[in-house]
Order: sequence, then C-alpha cells, then structure tokens
Amino acid sequence: MLKVAVIGSGYVGLVSGACFAEFGVHVTCVDSDKKKIDGLLRGEVPIFEPGLETLVAENMRKEHLFFTMDIKAAVADADIVFIAVGTPPKHGDGHADLSYVMDAARSIAMAINEYTVVVTKSTVPVGTGRQVSELIRQTRPDACFDVVSNPEFLREGSAIGDFMRPDRVVIGTDSEQAKEIMRQLYRPLHVLETPLLFTSLESAELIKYASNAFLATKVTFINEMADLCEQCGADIQDIATGMGLDGRIGKKFLQAGPGYGGSCFPKDTLALVKTAHDAGAPSQIVEAVVKVNGRRRQKMTDKIMRACGDNLKGKNIAVLGVTFKPNTDDMRDSPALDIVPALQKAGAHVKVFDPQGEKEGLTLLPGVEWCHDPYEAVTETDCVVLLTEWNEFRALDLDKIRMMMNTPLMVDLRNVYLPKEMKEAGFSYVSVGRPDVGIDDVSVASSSLSSAASL
Repeated sequence: MLKVAVIGSGYVGLVSGACFAEFGVHVTCVDSDKKKIDGLLRGEVPIFEPGLETLVAENMRKEHLFFTMDIKAAVADADIVFIAVGTPPKHGDGHADLSYVMDAARSIAMAINEYTVVVTKSTVPVGTGRQVSELIRQTRPDACFDVVSNPEFLREGSAIGDFMRPDRVVIGTDSEQAKEIMRQLYRPLHVLETPLLFTSLESAELIKYASNAFLATKVTFINEMADLCEQCGADIQDIATGMGLDGRIGKKFLQAGPGYGGSCFPKDTLALVKTAHDAGAPSQIVEAVVKVNGRRRQKMTDKIMRACGDNLKGKNIAVLGVTFKPNTDDMRDSPALDIVPALQKAGAHVKVFDPQGEKEGLTLLPGVEWCHDPYEAVTETDCVVLLTEWNEFRALDLDKIRMMMNTPLMVDLRNVYLPKEMKEAGFSYVSVGRPDVGIDDVSVASSSLSSAASL
C-alpha cells in the first residue's frame, strides 16, 4: 500500500487526502494548526463541502486516513509527500506568496529517509517546482527525491466528484521513477479512462494558471455581453445558449452575474499577470479581465441603487446568499464583500440569509442583520437582492414574499427567475442582461391579481 503525507489540511489538502484514502491509500494529513487537527481527530471537518464529512469519517474508521501535527514522522514514513499549503497573493504586488510552500519544503527535506516523490499540489507560479527541488537539495544534499507538479482542478461545492471523476490528471516531471509512482497512485482512475497528461514541471504549473485565466475570461466576456444586451434589447441567456451550443466554445462559465470571486480565479489571474509581465511576455487579455471584473461589483451595486430609485436611506434591503458560490461556506473575494458594505454606506439596513455563510460573514460583514431563512430576511423590506444562486432560492414562494415585503422589488444578479413569471407574480424585477419588469408592469400585474382575488 502506498503511503502518502499531505502537508496542509485546508481545502485542497483535506479533500485530496480524503479522496486518496478512499482509493485505499494510507494517508496522513499534517497541519500546524492544533485546533484544526484536534477537531479533525474528533471528526469535525472545518470547511463545508458536500460529502466531505462522511468521507473523512468513513476513512478514519477504516484506518486509511490519519491526522497529525508531526510533519517529521508523517514524511519519514511516506512514499509521496504533497505540498498543499496556501499561496495567497502578496500584499501590494499580486505575486503568489510562496513562503508556506518553501517552509513545507524545508520541513520535508529534514524528514526524508528513502526515495520520496515530493508533489506540489498548491497552485504555484512557473518555476516553483525547480525552486523547491533546489531548496531540498541545498538543505539535504544526501536526500533521494524527485519533485512533481500535480495541480488541482477542484471546484468548491463539487470537489469530491471532481477528484473522483476528473476531466484529466496533469503530472509534471522529467523522472521516470516519479512517473511510475504517480501512475500507481492514480491507478483507480484507470477504470474511468481518465487521461493522465505527463508534462514538464513548468508546463504543469502553467496549465493550472492558464485554465483558470481562460475560465475567468469566459465569465468576464459574458458579463460584458450582458451589459451590451441591456443597451440593445437582447437577452443574455439566449446569447449564452447560442454560443454554448458551439462545441468550440461550450456552455460552461457563460452565466452572467456579478463577476468571479472565490479562492482561485482572483489570485490566479493576478498571479498570471505578474508572472507574464516578469517573463517579458505580458498577457494583455488577462490584464483586461482582471480590470473588468474589478469594476463589475460597482456596476451591480449601481444596478441595485437604480432599482431602488437611487435612494437607499432608511430602506431595508434583503440579500439572499453571500458566499462566492453555492454549496460552500467560502466567502473569499465574494461579490457580497463589496456590494453589501456599499448598500450600508448608502444608508440601507441590510438583512442577510445564507445557508452556510453566517459563520464567516459575522466577521466579514459587520452591521448586517442575520436571518434564519429567506422569508425572515425579506420581511418588511423594500428590495430583495438575490446574490448567490443556492438551490433553495430557486423555488421561493413568490406570493408569500410579495405579501411580506414593503415593496415587491427583486434584483436578481444570478438570473434565477424569468421576467415573465416575476411580472405575473406582481414583482418589479431587475436581472442581468435581460429585459426588466418595470413599476408600470407591476402595477398592472398587481391589479390583475387583486381583481382575481376579489372574484
């Protein structure tokens, strides 16, 4: 049985470790955070990811998955060591902060016994693998090891499925011995005919950045098309469908909205811009994507303001969803972190409901009123803003909400609902890149509903 150590028990490390354990591999996850490790040993998963808590508990029970703070013991006993620590952007320049990666590499160097494959799972700039190799060699000239790049492509909210049924596995190495060990590690995916792409270290590192930058570009492009639709009377959902049916384009990441956020796209696009600039090959497209997405949230705030008559003083606003996407508790670089404070600054009292966002949101969004469900949030409000498309927001009781609100106004920044159904429900409705249902339309619809009710 292969023995694996995973340095870093955050999102990537914990999901990867639990999934490798499910493959039947002996996995030890290491973290310097005592509180986190103590919690994991009690079966308490520190992040929300569908299915992860069950996967961790089951593999701990089967004694495939272990947790420790002792990095030396974990590495000394391992055939493969994954570096899965954070690489946040440096303050001021956008470059990825590799200090945690290099600290992990030093610790690994001091603990290696026999031949070990050291794998960077963290998202790192091109050239990092060579730096890790050089650092380990300088620290332990006698060590027998190879460094491999194996970038992750996990989407928060569906990470376990992404790991178990990936589109591809990218492995960067020039060592035949390391290739064979990595083939053995990923052998359970052979039944799914998952492509294993072997490349150089540099190519594997860049594939990760290039992939995220391309997807961020699709998101930003469709948002600009949505702005154009609003000016010329077209419907962005028709545009996206028509584009997505082209096999060269594909339908994914063509959903107009408040722009990308989260732990990956913002930092990876910025890091790629810096890497390209330093290499003397500037990426003007990615630079534009970063700038356009940075302005997107103000545009969405302005949209809410206009819907409310450009005056939020004394108004109650309900915000449904504050995590950067559904099925996660992650609020890193969420659009809500800009939009909600802007509404508060304009004089609004903001009521919020999110199925998983309150834990982080209590600190990140001071001054909001947290509610237990969407109906409590909309009670006596002048506008409801749908900001994150959680499933439970897709079939709200519109009649109930209309009765509970001061003003039946919805600003749907995820295009969850159809303008026609909102008109029929008596709402003034504003969405992204589609025709709005105006106040006059609402008056007609409300009048019709009242007449029907009196019969």
